[in-house]
Amino acid sequence: MRTENQIKSKINELTLQRRSLESRIAPLKEDDSGRAGLTSQLARLDDMIMMLEWVLNEPVGKYHA
Repeated sequence: MRTENQIKSKINELTLQRRSLESRIAPLKEDDSGRAGLTSQLARLDDMIMMLEWVLNEPVGKYHA
């Protein structure tokens, strides 16, 4: 199991990667062939960040009350 600091560090790392991807996507036109691949990478990064944030802020309580 990862510690809270390790998870926060990974979120920061992924956030930097997301910013880098966003800056690479920005100058590309909508119909550019490389844009689709970069956009899918961005979506995966967003998913990973969201999951790590969920781990940090794990819901409390029972699923079925």
